[in-house]
Amino acid sequence: MTPEGRSPAARRLRWRHYETAAGRRPVLEFIRRVPDVDKAAILAAMKEVRRDGVKAARHLRGDLFEVRVDGDRVIYRVLFAREGEGGRILLSLVAFNKKTQKTPPGQIDLAARRLRDWRSRAGDSSPKHGGRERYQR
Repeated sequence: MTPEGRSPAARRLRWRHYETAAGRRPVLEFIRRVPDVDKAAILAAMKEVRRDGVKAARHLRGDLFEVRVDGDRVIYRVLFAREGEGGRILLSLVAFNKKTQKTPPGQIDLAARRLRDWRSRAGDSSPKHGGRERYQR
């Protein structure tokens, strides 16, 4: 444990945003469009996951997790996967306004498709296989 009470592995976690083959970053674009007060809440929740690891998130299925965020009048979710050597990269895949009790299956499927796309273009960089990394801030 570090003096701040974090494990050394958690300290090294880093957020990166999925990037399409065309260079778009859908999660980053989504975050930039929300009101400032909600943007701050989303970034604070992401910071908590960076600090505490996936125990601060909810596991969805396979390699997918979600960050839950209560905005001013809207509930948000950011779906992500752990990537890279040791799973130290938190790769944001999908962000959306939550309107139903459960996370919509279509959003989970989109996150899974983006993760497959990312891995196919960057080499298998799953935590289990530790391949070549291609990440963007």
